[in-house]
Amino acid sequence: MYLTQEEEKLFNGERGATYQKAIEILAALGDIYGADRLIPIKSAQIAGVSYKTIGDAGLEWISDLKGKVVVPSILNPAGMDLECWHEMGISEDFAQKQEKIIKAYEALGVRIECSCTPYNIFDNLVGFGDHVAWSESSAISYANSVIGARTNREGGPSALAAALIGKTANYGFHLDENRKPVISIIVEAELHDSDYGALGYIVGEMMGDKVPLFKLKSKPSKDELKSLGAAMAASGAVALYHVSGVTPEAGKYETPKDKITIEERQIKEVYSSGKPDLIAFGCPHSSVSELERLAQLLNGKKVKKEVWICTSRAIKNKHPELIKRIEKSGAKVFCDTCMVVSPASERFTCMMVNSGKAHKYVPNLCGVKSIMATTEECVEAAVRD
Repeated sequence: MYLTQEEEKLFNGERGATYQKAIEILAALGDIYGADRLIPIKSAQIAGVSYKTIGDAGLEWISDLKGKVVVPSILNPAGMDLECWHEMGISEDFAQKQEKIIKAYEALGVRIECSCTPYNIFDNLVGFGDHVAWSESSAISYANSVIGARTNREGGPSALAAALIGKTANYGFHLDENRKPVISIIVEAELHDSDYGALGYIVGEMMGDKVPLFKLKSKPSKDELKSLGAAMAASGAVALYHVSGVTPEAGKYETPKDKITIEERQIKEVYSSGKPDLIAFGCPHSSVSELERLAQLLNGKKVKKEVWICTSRAIKNKHPELIKRIEKSGAKVFCDTCMVVSPASERFTCMMVNSGKAHKYVPNLCGVKSIMATTEECVEAAVRD
């Protein structure tokens, strides 16, 4: 892979070990995937934040880095609410180590808003056609598919490397030819709300890392597209999808000849029933409109079970009255984290979610049984004795 004269200097260690390691990571990825060069990025979104997932080794690695990111960069969810970790049941030891991870990233110039939906917080991170280096699976899917930006499925180290250098290797979804859909998904059902997460749960397993084009009877909102992409990225490795007549690049391509039909009964089969001891929303983080809907559903009610609603701190701080309406029911609104990456989930035995992504991850990553239900069913279970 071609390196400019300035990039060669970084590669040779002229700006120190941190920048040298960063460009070595990018060059290695470029060589593996046949990139011709490095290209500038507009922003980075960095995974590898929760102490639950990276442990002491990850903390040590990040703490040893010396440098500053050169593009706007934001963190993935941490393993706890950075302010209300006591209320989550997080231990003092975990909290101290989690705070060290956050401070290590902050020392590198990374913004410490911990969210998997950075596009709901900042307008300047990404736009149509922008090249970025994002590493949270649902954020990658949203950036590529709904916004029409360009990013590969970066790992935490490669996204941080790209943030430090301001560039990423030019391969994969940065190139036009790899953004073409290869299979059509015909959905023979009217979808609403969590149905999109259920659809993604099914299709992700079928697709692997292929690019699908959906033909839908209903027109999804941006939140529903978020849920669809998040579930496909979790049950498979889908980083880009198109929805005919909806997503910005869908009209650029011919309809693939290979087709799969999804029937209504398949969507319904994803849902299940049971007796949860935790009902959790916000995977990916809840938007303002999703919080408003929960506030309406919870209005005048009191929850009888533990209820978590995860969102970004920026949204919580900007909408205090909305948060009060929700918390009046006894539900807890947590920031900076989610039920999947926090060890606080592990003390429960059965979790009910309205998210296809959470439904896929919770059993394996938290060791907790998962029940998939609609948003209304989740609220009904929460207020039932």
